[in-house]
Amino acid sequence: MNKHSWITISQSDPRPLYLQVIEQIQRRVAVGDLPPGTELPSIRQLAADLAVSVITIKRAYLELEREGTITTRHGKGSVVSEQPDLPSNLAESELENHLDQAADLGQLLGLSKTELQRRLADAYENTRRKQT
Repeated sequence: MNKHSWITISQSDPRPLYLQVIEQIQRRVAVGDLPPGTELPSIRQLAADLAVSVITIKRAYLELEREGTITTRHGKGSVVSEQPDLPSNLAESELENHLDQAADLGQLLGLSKTELQRRLADAYENTRRKQT
């Protein structure tokens, strides 16, 4: 496994490789795995690590920059933008996915709807306290 193994390229996926890279970086930004200011690997390094063309990664980075997700400074590399402009439905989709997983796990644990709601409210308050 390489150090960028959080990006997985699938030859069986019908989407172009650069779109797979874009989608995975956006998803990592949306869920907070890549917070603002995080340095991304160089185009050459990521291409080598993923065994894809430099052109593939360059195209992905250019699109991410055009969308406002990353910022590239010549000679300094690319970083996650301070306020990444993600497709609005991406963050919503991630939230729905996590809520579905929490609901499934709550049911497996035998929690009532009220108990699950209480725990979500507690988690929300804990997060708010950490941010202040």
